[in-house]
Order: sequence, then C-alpha cells, then structure tokens
Amino acid sequence: MGDYYERIVDVEATAEEAGPLAERMVDWLVAEGVITRETTLDGVFSQLVTEGYVPGPRWAQAVDDASNPDWVPRSVAVNVGRAHHVGGQGLDSPEFAVCPRCRHKTVVIDYPYAFEADDEVWQPFEDGITAWEETGEGSAPCPACGALVPVTEWEWDGSFAVGALAFDFWDWPELSADFCARFRRELGHRIVVHGGKI
Repeated sequence: MGDYYERIVDVEATAEEAGPLAERMVDWLVAEGVITRETTLDGVFSQLVTEGYVPGPRWAQAVDDASNPDWVPRSVAVNVGRAHHVGGQGLDSPEFAVCPRCRHKTVVIDYPYAFEADDEVWQPFEDGITAWEETGEGSAPCPACGALVPVTEWEWDGSFAVGALAFDFWDWPELSADFCARFRRELGHRIVVHGGKI
C-alpha cells in the first residue's frame, strides 16, 4: 500500500521566477484540460503544499495509458520554493552526481554494495544544498577537477533534483514522453521527471 507520484521539477527557475511560472503553467494545464481550477486536500503529500488541483476532463491526454476505466487520478500539487526532491521512500540522496565542468561522476551510493549514501562523499553536497535552500546560494566542490559548482548546476541521477518549482501528479498513470516534452517547451526550462512512493 502507499501513494505514488510522478514529479516534474524545473531545475532552472529561481525562487523569484517560481511563483509566476507556477501560475503560468497552471493556466496552461487548465487550458489543456489536464487539471481544473478546483483544489482539494485529498491525496496530497507534497513537501511544500497541502492541496492540489483536481484532474481535468482531458487528464488522460497527459499519460501513456488511460485504458483502465476504474483508474481515477488524484490531484496535482504545485510546489513553489527552494527544495531538493527525492524519488521515493527512504531516499535522502542521489546515487551519483555529475560535474558539469569536467563530467566526472561522483558515486554517492555504491549500489549494489551499499544502500545508503557514503557520508564523507555526500556531506559537501548536502551542505551546499542546505545553504541553497536557506539562502539561494550553495555550492559543492568537484572531487576530480576542484571546481566549486553551484548545486543547481550539478547533474544528479534521475531520482533526485534540486529546484524551486515542482509539480506532483498524485496516483496518476505514467506521464507520457510527449506530454513531458510539451510541458518543458511551455515552461521554457530544463526539467527532471521522476516518480516515487510514500
């Protein structure tokens, strides 16, 4: 048992841009019929909000498979604010991070030999993310090239993202690649899409 979500994270928006972008994307989702303007508290377990938008009459156009007539998706929560986003239960860190300067891949969780982050490796990233969440600025050094890279520029594995704007689709079928591509074009920023369970 549990509640599943699929999340689209804008990894380029600043905290100042996030609110207006959220409003614009809600307008677009409503115009597309994916959501309505009605909100609900039902089935929202997101980090920064307690209510979400009710699915719209054309929600099925956003997913890969809407063939199950009994499947009724829950709401879409819009999270505005600096946060790190993890892809599910028990995850507090990514498996790896890639330096955008030298392309070195830093392994944080050495699967299948370990199932938790190496504290020594993860600590500089965690410190940088915490600083970014609190102040809007935070960096982590690359262990290979030594560059001090803002945490918003690191490339994390697909289960982890750092961003000031995220959209949580609660208990929806898997979002389609076409919908995610249209969402990205409408947003105008790079996105990370991941899912999880709580």
